[in-house]
Amino acid sequence: MGEIEKYSEHTFEQFRQVNEFGEDFWYARDLQKILNYKQWRNFLKVIEKAKEACKNSGQMVSDHFAEVSKMVELGSGAKRKIDDYELSRYACYLIVQNADPKKEIVALGQTYFAVQTRKQELQEQFETLDEDRKRLAIRKELREHNKSLAEAAKNAGVETSLDYAIFQNHGYKGLYGGLGAKEIHQRKGLKKNQQILDHMGSTELAANLFRATQADEKLRRENIQGKANANRTHFEVGAKVRQTIQELGGTMPEDLPTPEKSIKQIERMEQKKLLDKDEESK
Repeated sequence: MGEIEKYSEHTFEQFRQVNEFGEDFWYARDLQKILNYKQWRNFLKVIEKAKEACKNSGQMVSDHFAEVSKMVELGSGAKRKIDDYELSRYACYLIVQNADPKKEIVALGQTYFAVQTRKQELQEQFETLDEDRKRLAIRKELREHNKSLAEAAKNAGVETSLDYAIFQNHGYKGLYGGLGAKEIHQRKGLKKNQQILDHMGSTELAANLFRATQADEKLRRENIQGKANANRTHFEVGAKVRQTIQELGGTMPEDLPTPEKSIKQIERMEQKKLLDKDEESK
């Protein structure tokens, strides 16, 4: 039995706590169990690496790693005081990035906290924007990350345009529960010359952005080589992002509505507004 199946009832989401300020946190002892570290002293080494990464990123370590003590009940009924940490989402993200990459559950954790961290960033960044502007911003970011993903795929051996189309299709199939680009295209009722990514709402675009960034990082981090391995990696990343959306109770990407306006239509509208504004200022 794989670790993901073994710990399916102990998901990262189920262990999420909320403090008095409404902020999410996780106890390090819970994270230790989920990530399958049997000994606390070994997990502490991972925490120390994560704290160092936090410090190097210019963050206050104490804001993300709060030392606490709590009483636990022993098998005999007696109680014992143990040390623990209250970890922010960012702290958890750093911990899973520094945990043993051979553990299958660690890969799931990396995807989960990357999705959650990015979701929070997007919410903070876009909370004042309307849906059209959110779509424009995420689509622009996705264009840039797709360039980086294409480069990482090429380094792995995905060389021709056909190779890359197959590689991209594997990512879609993982994220969309087996649906490839052709099926997604048909499901959205798009014409041949219309791009799928231009006909997604902000939530669906964000899911694809997570897929692209995580696939890019995994290809580079693990130095994946060979077209077949690159394709499999992209599929697995897409599937893990899908699994995370499911665990969070989100709508599957293929079930999200297709917006009436395309990205290109919104871009033309925004350009017209700018031109009209320039005319008015003359």
